[in-house]
Amino acid sequence: MNLSLTNRYAFFAGCVLITLASLPWLGSLWPLTLSTALLSLIGINDLLQTRQAVRRNYPILGNLRYLIETIRPEIRQYLLENDSDPLPFSRAQRSLVYARAKNQVADKAFGTLSDVYGTGFEFISHSIRTASHSDPRTFRVTIGGPQCSQPYSASIFNISAMSFGSLSANAIRALNRGARMGGFAHDTGEGSISPYHREHGGDLIWELGSGYFGCRDEQGNFDPERFAEQARQPQVRMIEIKLSQGAKPGHGGILPKHKISAEIAATRGVPMDRDCVSPASHSSFSTPLELLAFIARLRELSGGKPVGFKLCLGHPWEFMAIAKAMLQSGILPDFIVIDGKEGGTGAAPLEFTNHIGVPLREGLLFVHNTLVGLNLREYIKLGASGKIVSAFDIASVLAIGADWANSARGFMFAIGCIQSQSCHTNKCPTGVATQDPLRQRALVVPDKAERVYNYHRNTLQALSEMLAAAGLEHPSQLEAKHLVRRVSATQISLFSQLHIFLEPGALLREQLEGDFYPKMWEMAQAESFEPRTP
Repeated sequence: MNLSLTNRYAFFAGCVLITLASLPWLGSLWPLTLSTALLSLIGINDLLQTRQAVRRNYPILGNLRYLIETIRPEIRQYLLENDSDPLPFSRAQRSLVYARAKNQVADKAFGTLSDVYGTGFEFISHSIRTASHSDPRTFRVTIGGPQCSQPYSASIFNISAMSFGSLSANAIRALNRGARMGGFAHDTGEGSISPYHREHGGDLIWELGSGYFGCRDEQGNFDPERFAEQARQPQVRMIEIKLSQGAKPGHGGILPKHKISAEIAATRGVPMDRDCVSPASHSSFSTPLELLAFIARLRELSGGKPVGFKLCLGHPWEFMAIAKAMLQSGILPDFIVIDGKEGGTGAAPLEFTNHIGVPLREGLLFVHNTLVGLNLREYIKLGASGKIVSAFDIASVLAIGADWANSARGFMFAIGCIQSQSCHTNKCPTGVATQDPLRQRALVVPDKAERVYNYHRNTLQALSEMLAAAGLEHPSQLEAKHLVRRVSATQISLFSQLHIFLEPGALLREQLEGDFYPKMWEMAQAESFEPRTP
């Protein structure tokens, strides 16, 4: 663009001159005249507008810069992206989900594309004595501790939290219908239970966020009667209190009133004449002991169903404060879901997405170790969510402490998401993350539900084959010693060597290695999330 003054305006001037020169021959040259006239008008508008300097300096031609910028993600994704570029999911990862969702062969020929000598490469070690392939339908875990009267037998692979409002009605329908077909669970997200969640009868995990949508009074506070009415419905199998979310932990949200449709208002239990506020923290509790009392209350109101909470780990002493409150009160959650900072969201500030929250594996290992160190692990099941799409992803979190895994974006891919990253614009090209009725009409529910079912089934089948190669028969047998990472060009290590794994009761006996766990345990207090000062 470093052209002389004449050249910068040459194309615009040429359009004007051609328009004027062709006017006498308008009858025969009208297509040319019309085209150059329109371009001339664009050029005049570019010169008169004051918001974009490039267009003022390069009338007509400057618009090409903005046109190319708008399609840059598509150009990169389809023409320039490497199969292994993880932005945020690689082409290879997406292709794997698409193939399994369509029931196509996902096998690859000619060897791996991964750099097996690159630092960070991971794999599952196999056994000389392989096991027989287990039926993936048996890959289930019973969730519900001693204080729960209605435990739930869950698949080890479920649909993670995504609200109606963030996703379209047809997307919710397809996900829930697929979950019913495959016998796995569908997390509602904090937007509450919509009619589309109920339509096909798939098992639901009702996520309760700080806005208490679906069970709130006019002031936005928790309403026990409205909660009990929904929680006791047979389709609701578990209750999940959302403390924080991986992609934007500690960040509340506002749904502007102009975006609140009648359906969203009815689902969330909010008025349409004001903004819908989702606070950054809960109003029903403010201390660890109050959180556990709230859990006990929800369990009673739901008729004894499993109640737990989801969090992205932040200050370590805060989770240990909750653990101390468990010991002091005797109240235990039935499950905890650890959400990694790599988790997805419809929209979040870039600083939160990139620089707030603990990644999944570190958070999971810390929570697992804390519960083991207090002899509580056998009573509380752990779920894991955050960029999980393949059988290896599931195996890797199970090996370091999880009982089951959740996936959101994996199942979005299964119903047609192409990673256009336009979830927050209401212009999703595949009808997945939009409320535009015409756009979501393109998402055909029966077809996409079948793909959800296929993706789940084929992924667990792949996990069964991996387990057999490792000499194992059930996912519960996976341990850290089965997972291996390359830590340098000349060294690989088992995860059991890379990380500290506490012995049962170690925190109670104060028999701990290093300074981290003893220090965090000393700082934690059941009465407050604030750290104890020496």
